[in-house]
Amino acid sequence: MTTILITGSSRGIGKAIADLLRSRGATVLTHGSTAHEPGMIGADLSDPPSPQLLWQQALEQAGGRIDVLVNNAGLFSATPLDSSDIAWLDAWEDTLRINLTSAAQLSRFAVRHWLEREPGGDGLRGRIVHVASRAGHRGDSPDHWHYAAAKGGMLAMHKTIARAYAGQGILSYAIAPGFVDTAMAGDYLASRGGPGLLADIPLGRVGEPGEIAQIAAFCALDAPPSMTGATIDANGASYVR
Repeated sequence: MTTILITGSSRGIGKAIADLLRSRGATVLTHGSTAHEPGMIGADLSDPPSPQLLWQQALEQAGGRIDVLVNNAGLFSATPLDSSDIAWLDAWEDTLRINLTSAAQLSRFAVRHWLEREPGGDGLRGRIVHVASRAGHRGDSPDHWHYAAAKGGMLAMHKTIARAYAGQGILSYAIAPGFVDTAMAGDYLASRGGPGLLADIPLGRVGEPGEIAQIAAFCALDAPPSMTGATIDANGASYVR
């Protein structure tokens, strides 16, 4: 049975991924900023020691073996250009720590964990799935420099992991959604005019958490090794490359 740790899985995309993977027979370890349901690991990823504590608790729950890491936790909060210097910098640092640095820490722990064990019969040791964003390719609004920078960094990190460890049976995949109908994006959609924003999406609607979950489950369980390093776009053709 595959054991999977999913960060930011208390709601939205993360919860949809967790629910789908459970239905596929995986053992799922969930995470939220607080542990508000049985078995969930609470960890505030803006706190530097938290990713390590999260990884250690997940390993304990899993009996010492994790097969897949899904880096999904994210912070999406507007910071206007004319904010005070300290407010702008605090928001930058919080966003990068939650969206990128914690994902890097957890990816490092996962890679080291897998390198310490023998590969399976298929030659694989582990998989990482990074939930990035369209913003990592095309940027974001003037109030979201930090979010775009974090997601661009996540994509660069993903490619580095894929190239560095494919030969050792460690695979890395990334997903780059556009707007998705979640609580995190709801206020932004409203502030950007809703229907006006949809005019930029040829599909005519934002994505659904279940759609991203389908892609994440494929990457976590089914994607062939030759796909490692790939980034899968899911943005309704609002950004094509």
